[in-house]
Amino acid sequence: MTYEELVPVIRRLAIEAGAKIMEIYNSDDFAVKVKSDDSPVTEADEAADALISAGLRAVFPDVLLVTEEQAASHEIKGDTFLIVDPLDGTKEFIHRRGDFTVNIALVEKGEPTRGVVYAPARQRMFFTQADGSSVEETGSFDPDTLGELKPIQVAQSDNEALMVVASKSHRDQATDDYIGKYKVKDSKSAGSSLKFCLVATGEADIYPRVGRTMEWDTAAGHAVLTGAGGKVVRFDDHSALLYGKEGYANPFFIACAPGVDLKEA
Repeated sequence: MTYEELVPVIRRLAIEAGAKIMEIYNSDDFAVKVKSDDSPVTEADEAADALISAGLRAVFPDVLLVTEEQAASHEIKGDTFLIVDPLDGTKEFIHRRGDFTVNIALVEKGEPTRGVVYAPARQRMFFTQADGSSVEETGSFDPDTLGELKPIQVAQSDNEALMVVASKSHRDQATDDYIGKYKVKDSKSAGSSLKFCLVATGEADIYPRVGRTMEWDTAAGHAVLTGAGGKVVRFDDHSALLYGKEGYANPFFIACAPGVDLKEA
């Protein structure tokens, strides 16, 4: 598998999954179940997972695949793997708030090196190209034809006037306390992995996450942010956030432009 082979496939599958998700999103009603960890799952999560998994396995049968909706995959380990969250922001989906995304990423030796984040209800798509640089695509989102691509780059941050983005569904006092350590010009809320992409495009400088996430929640957004010149570090010691951890659970983390003067936890 080369990056030149991978990128068109994950882009296409994200668009196809997004179309399936929107079909269900725009229906009169859809089923919602509760998983063993008390998180919700919808028929859109399951349909998108089936579509993406089948597509990846057909093209890259020898590459380890880890997906949120297939619990058996969570016990498998490897240095190189594809990791999928077919519908990040299920609560946003259920409440029809639009901030949900399709996420597919490649992890190599602990780092997410390529990824795609597609927000079908917001009509925004971000992905890393074969050379590792990140772009935002605009247009009709045809699975087989690229639209207009715009290179994206993190902001040249002003530490006297930072723009902060935080979780729409999971913001709490601990997050607000940490944000209070910075000189903030303004803040915004966003759902799902869109927060990484807002930092990647320079629409925000920093996204702190003081709460539970899994690697499939963050890998694609992390890859996009890295390709735009940003970074994702652990909240506790500011070392790089790595992947392939036991159970695929993340510690708290901070995603930011490199010019942000990070404060201690």
